[in-house]
Amino acid sequence: MKIYTRKGDDGTTGLLGGVRVSKHHARIEAYGNIDELNSYLGLVRDLLNGSKHAELIIAIQDRLFTIGSHLAVDPEHSGKMKLPELTQTDVTALEEAMDEMDELLPPMKNFVLPGGHLTVSHLHIARCICRRAERSIVFLHEQSPVEIRIMEYVNRLSDYLFTLSRMVALETGAPETPWIPRQ
Repeated sequence: MKIYTRKGDDGTTGLLGGVRVSKHHARIEAYGNIDELNSYLGLVRDLLNGSKHAELIIAIQDRLFTIGSHLAVDPEHSGKMKLPELTQTDVTALEEAMDEMDELLPPMKNFVLPGGHLTVSHLHIARCICRRAERSIVFLHEQSPVEIRIMEYVNRLSDYLFTLSRMVALETGAPETPWIPRQ
């Protein structure tokens, strides 16, 4: 099977279920942002190689493929396809990981400027991509309902990525630069 089909040369792409839509359709934008986040988390995982955090990143990448598959289905076919599930346990796993890290992190007194260490910086970029993905999913949801669990997971994931950035800063001894507004 060839990777190219030539079917998208007219600016359309196929949803799971066969319906063709414009490549700028809200559904394509939503799962495209999830795909970008997943790819970027691959880079983050490479930077965390050997770290206990890399294992959860692999699980997150799996869940992002699950989310992408749900977003890629034509709504007319959504009940007819067997897709992997996103569960409350997946959301809870992110919350529990954040709770564990929060026990070790100093309390926040200010916003933190992104940066301080290469991996920390990449985690902040991943967090921003995650927020963009979340906005595009919410936009899609306003047009065509998206499972609430998907929105819940992506929202929690951006919080996790922020918390992980702080944890990696702590583990590497990188400074957290507080944002102190100019007066």
